[in-house]
Amino acid sequence: MDFGLVLQTDPPGSAVVGLMRRAERNGFRYGWTFDSAVLWQEPFVIYSRVLEHTSRLIVGPMVTNPGTRTWEVTASTFATLNEMYGNRTVCGIGRGDSAMRVAGRKPNTLARLGEAIDVIRDLAEGREADVDGQALRLPWVRDGRLPVWMAAYGPKALALAGQRADGFILQLADPFLTEWMIKAVRQAAADAGRDPADVKICVAAPAYVGDDLAHAREQCRWFGGMVGNHVADLVKRYGEHSGLVPDALTDYIKAREGYDYSHHGRAGNPDTAFVPDEIVDRFCLLGPVSAHVERLRRLRELGVDQFAVYAMHDARESVIDTYGAEVIPALG
Repeated sequence: MDFGLVLQTDPPGSAVVGLMRRAERNGFRYGWTFDSAVLWQEPFVIYSRVLEHTSRLIVGPMVTNPGTRTWEVTASTFATLNEMYGNRTVCGIGRGDSAMRVAGRKPNTLARLGEAIDVIRDLAEGREADVDGQALRLPWVRDGRLPVWMAAYGPKALALAGQRADGFILQLADPFLTEWMIKAVRQAAADAGRDPADVKICVAAPAYVGDDLAHAREQCRWFGGMVGNHVADLVKRYGEHSGLVPDALTDYIKAREGYDYSHHGRAGNPDTAFVPDEIVDRFCLLGPVSAHVERLRRLRELGVDQFAVYAMHDARESVIDTYGAEVIPALG
């Protein structure tokens, strides 16, 4: 199992670079960041510094979207980093939550997302692609490689991930929901004539190591609110108890009243008081090292290839170091 670190690009950018270097020293293979141009600093600028100051780390957004930048710009940016640092990027992509809504736009449709996945990959790898009716190719790309991993929760999005993406990103670490969603992605891949094993599976969630469970929950409760934004979209689209989305994913948002993105992804987010302890425990990895190792072994048995640690809490350095010293070796 591979391990990744997920950060927000809060200033100073040098701090993000430092934490990514720390992660690589501790055996993490991937370095991810949020991508919302209004809320945080531009990640691709920071990726260049991370790549310069690491030797093996693979970097990318968790997640970008098809609407913030034009597709040829996104592809060219990835291809440039790959030319400079040797194909060490991955494109995590989704419909766009914070990046689009904060700017007053709606998230992209799944149809547009599916088209963008193919176009961005093709352009970044040097192939010709159709962009809004115009045939384009980046003539300077040589031996480019860009895996595109898609974030998803709902049935149509899970199907799209299985049909088109190189990897599937699931932002929660509940084994029951993970199993349900992996099965949906792999079935869609098989139905599309693909080898389901070719679709990498990445589970991303906060991890907090320690015996003070109450404090850990308060540091990670924000995550249930972030996931709740996507769940609210699913309930709006499919209704409650539809059978198309597991009730274990949707029931907890009944008390959700609203969401202010100025607190997005931050410990102490006041808009996440509706998230019960049970959801925090299910969606996140909390407790002593043994609890983390046990959950991760279960996720690995379900087919998870990577666990990416969301480190938006007051113990970033200690979690990185503890994972490096005790958790990652136990899963090696």
